[in-house]
Formats: sequence, C-alpha cells, structure tokens
Amino acid sequence: MVVFSVLYPAQSGGRFDQAYYRATHIPLVQDAFAKSGLKNVEIQQGLSAGDGGPAPFVAMAHLSFESPEALQASLTGPRAAEVFADIANFTDIAPVTQVSAKDA
Repeated sequence: MVVFSVLYPAQSGGRFDQAYYRATHIPLVQDAFAKSGLKNVEIQQGLSAGDGGPAPFVAMAHLSFESPEALQASLTGPRAAEVFADIANFTDIAPVTQVSAKDA
C-alpha cells in the first residue's frame, strides 16, 4: 500500500477554507479516485507545533492507495483535472506532497 500525503503549509495571509475542504473537496477526491484504487482518506487540521508554537501546516490529507500504479492511475486519470482545479476553491497555498510506503 502507498500513501499520498498532501500538506498545506501555514502561511501568513494564506487562505484555507476548512469547511469547504471537508464538505466538498475531500468527497470529490473520494468519488474521483475510488475506481482507480483509493482505499482510504484521512484528513487532519493543524493545531500547534510540538512545542506549543503555531502549527507548521494548516491541514494534511493522507490518501491510501492499493498500489503505486493505483496512485498514478488516479493522479493521471480522467477526473484528476477536476480534482486539481477544485483546489483554488478552498486555498491559495501551494501544497507539499509526498508518496510513502505503508505496511499492510
């Protein structure tokens, strides 16, 4: 299994609409990528750093896929453009992404 993590860094003046992200964007991602191998989505909202300072990220999403091929099929599939275009509806922050291996 692989995990595609999308992290939105906290930025002074950055816009991030948590309500839209949870109610609209994440369901869109789930619907768009389910047929190509998306198994689970976990989202988190940043509260603070470990030392109690400001959170380094306003939000994170961790998308689990059955295989690297399933991830690529989703990111290049027929609905990928729709998912990526929707990002502008909830943020102006450029995300940081990472692909990781996950033990079964």
